[in-house]
Amino acid sequence: MPKVLLTGGSGFIAAHIVDILLQHGFDTVVTVRSDEKGQKILESHPNLPKEKLSYVIVKDVAEDGAFDEAVKSNPPFDYVLHTASPFHFNVQDPVKDFLDPAIKGTTGILKAIKAYAPTVKRVVVTSSFASIVNSDQHPPVYSEEHWNPVTWEQALDHSKVYRASKTFAEKAAWDFVEKEKPNFDIATINPPLVFGPIVNYLNSLDAINTSNKRFRDFVQGNLKDETPSTDTFLWVDVRDVALAHVKAIEVAEAGGKRFFVTNGFFSNNDIADAIRESHPKLESKLPPKNAPSNPPSYAYGYDNTRSREVLGISYLPLKKTVADTVESLLAVGA
Repeated sequence: MPKVLLTGGSGFIAAHIVDILLQHGFDTVVTVRSDEKGQKILESHPNLPKEKLSYVIVKDVAEDGAFDEAVKSNPPFDYVLHTASPFHFNVQDPVKDFLDPAIKGTTGILKAIKAYAPTVKRVVVTSSFASIVNSDQHPPVYSEEHWNPVTWEQALDHSKVYRASKTFAEKAAWDFVEKEKPNFDIATINPPLVFGPIVNYLNSLDAINTSNKRFRDFVQGNLKDETPSTDTFLWVDVRDVALAHVKAIEVAEAGGKRFFVTNGFFSNNDIADAIRESHPKLESKLPPKNAPSNPPSYAYGYDNTRSREVLGISYLPLKKTVADTVESLLAVGA
């Protein structure tokens, strides 16, 4: 069977990618930062032969040569899915702590693959809507043709450094392929807010991804007095994002393309209403019903045609995402 290296194997999106890779028959190796994280992944998939699922340790993805050993394999890898991103608790210097690691983490694995893994045919990079959006001047409709116009100088603003880091890292990947002419092509997956069930063996209520924190807060009654404003209006289910990564290595036409993977618009009140419907016992913890169901107006539209037509993604509805996410949070004590 084809063999895949998945970086950042203990991440929210990556944990779901593992499930789909195994379902689709791929031999899968994940990178993790510690034996403890690797063992948790293996323990959650018992009875698999070692060649179907294993792990290698990469402690710091931003270090020079971090992936040099990880990409070497016998039998060799056919594909790489790069979801890992540098991990920092305290960003004091935007360049040193955020921008450089994000860019080096991406270019580092591409360099390692070119040098040590000549059998790799395609690399799929987890990017973001952050590298598409232009918050200063939204186009009428966002699609893969749009790029965040952020400059390096603007990126030094702490409020813009995350979006800038995703933008520069993705651009660095495309530039690498154009200039280095490696043995592989690339595709990028660009989701907005990613909702969906947490993976119990990896997550605690304190460590869930940022997008899902609103679900935890609803379930715990932290938002029952007032529905918070919806600042970002586009979302996607993590399982659709995971499937998009796998389809991007299975579908030949996906090479050389970006994929804006989004289901569309939501509001925080839509989430509260969906929780009310799927878990009526939580009614007392939810904000009042009379909040407006949608933001007054959307500043832009979206076009997810490429993800549907090339990758065949059929997006999960918000009500299912909400019900499954809440259920996963309750299972870990929310």
